[in-house]
Amino acid sequence: MRRRPTIVAGAGLALLALAACGGAPEGVNEDMVADYVAAAATIGCVMKFDTDYLPVELQAGLTRQQALDITTYLVATERAVNLPDGGVKLTTGACA
Repeated sequence: MRRRPTIVAGAGLALLALAACGGAPEGVNEDMVADYVAAAATIGCVMKFDTDYLPVELQAGLTRQQALDITTYLVATERAVNLPDGGVKLTTGACA
């Protein structure tokens, strides 16, 4: 079965403004972000395919949309970087 990359949409102006204020995305709190980062560390800190997101969602108790929002938020706040071949690599917490 061929894996498809999960696309993380670019941050909109509202998300950038929110990130500049240091707040998490709507419907997400900093504890959820910390749980996401800890869960991402267990799979190697790279979020690219659906198979990467699922274990993180399950471990952190997040929906797919929350995981995508957190991923975008971490990129916007420079705690994750976009990879040239798609996806992102976290650069914070245990992933630093």
